[in-house]
Amino acid sequence: MDSQSRLTAAAPDGRVLPDYDGACISNIVPALLDPSISWPTWIPEVAAEANQVVVLVLDGIGWNQLCDRQHLAPTMSAMAGGAITSVAPSTTATALTSISTGAPPGLHGIMGYRMAMGRDVLNVLRWSANGRDARKSLEPELAQTLDVFEAQRPPVITRAEFRESGFTRAHLDKTRFIGWRVSSTLVTEISAALNRNEPFVYAYYDGIDKIAHEFGLGAHYDAELAFVDRLVADILSALPIGAALVVTSDHGQVDVGDAVLTPDPAVMSHVDLQSGEGRFRWLHARPGHARVLLDDASALHSDRSWVVSRDQVIDEGWFGSTVTDEARSRLGDVALVARDPIAFHDPADSGSFPLRARHGSLTADEMYVPLLVGNR
Repeated sequence: MDSQSRLTAAAPDGRVLPDYDGACISNIVPALLDPSISWPTWIPEVAAEANQVVVLVLDGIGWNQLCDRQHLAPTMSAMAGGAITSVAPSTTATALTSISTGAPPGLHGIMGYRMAMGRDVLNVLRWSANGRDARKSLEPELAQTLDVFEAQRPPVITRAEFRESGFTRAHLDKTRFIGWRVSSTLVTEISAALNRNEPFVYAYYDGIDKIAHEFGLGAHYDAELAFVDRLVADILSALPIGAALVVTSDHGQVDVGDAVLTPDPAVMSHVDLQSGEGRFRWLHARPGHARVLLDDASALHSDRSWVVSRDQVIDEGWFGSTVTDEARSRLGDVALVARDPIAFHDPADSGSFPLRARHGSLTADEMYVPLLVGNR
């Protein structure tokens, strides 16, 4: 890695905004697949010189987490590259869609893990609303209509169980799906695709994110990171001469533990429904209550979070320079964007176990991710 030190926030108030015009995950695929784009300095030249490229997305590893554990990741630490930014919110559904489409969220419209679609709140990863499968009522191909991978049809190597998911249809439509069930076959499938002379291969591994959510950033996370570093080494060893591996991620992590807060009752008295996620919680105001909701939320929660209106985040370019009307309609009125290691509770946002490490906000630990390149 070109720089092996932790990164801090770029703005005085602690926020790291996405670098949509530069070193951002939304610009990786266009740089690799669009020959009309000048090669960016933040992607090592070895990728430009390669005749085959594998992009491996490791879900849930931030730059700062990697820097803290270089001794556990000798392979990745020795690769060329550095830190780039994720998108806002720094969450899987939004970030993976920005990677595949090469577009900011304001254009592709997948605005978070849970986003409002009319009166429904869609869980994007499960593609469910009100606890029910929404693949027919909210068609994935209509929720996200941009071409992916520059309108090419590369092989996409990801978990086999994702094949029919609504989110796969939304962010990987018209690709050639190749499923893997255990990590060893991930390497095997990448090798097979390269041996078929595929010029571009996209692969995805989600183990780090899963472990962080369930166990936090302690011993389990360290063990998984060490395993993933060996996985990267195995992929590098399987590359034919002339091929390159590009490793990146969708977001980093913050270990919040049990620090999950319910928004103050005075704030909730103005709220119709909630969307988003624990560290980027959208509050949708009751009719006529948007102004007082912002005022009360600012007074009661700005000590530990950035309290922002929908207009503010759009005007400040959190989702890119352009936000379509459809994307705008999927946002709430006021967002509680966690600055401290906390999350905001929504009883409708639940899973099979409490989440210890989380993401979605604009802190350096969540927003900076690696962009690393290696070859044989």
